[in-house]
Amino acid sequence: MKSVFITFDQAYYERIITLLDRLNCRGFTYLDRVQGRGSKNGEPHFGTHAWPSMNSAIITIVEDARVDPLLDALHNMDLQTEQLGLRAFVWNVERSI
Repeated sequence: MKSVFITFDQAYYERIITLLDRLNCRGFTYLDRVQGRGSKNGEPHFGTHAWPSMNSAIITIVEDARVDPLLDALHNMDLQTEQLGLRAFVWNVERSI
């Protein structure tokens, strides 16, 4: 099992939920408002007057075989609208209950 942590501009929310459904990634935790800025480029997402946009985040635990299709689809989504910002990170899940 793998944990996939996805951070994204709030504008992506419905598209990412639809993607998770399509790939049968049922369980997830959604964090509505997260602040930050990317390490490569793009504008900060602070929810302030100067930087009004906000990010959200989703963490989902999926079978190993679902990781690559999920990351590929997220990468394609990001390439279509790079200015919004979308990143995904994968960690091993050592144990769950």
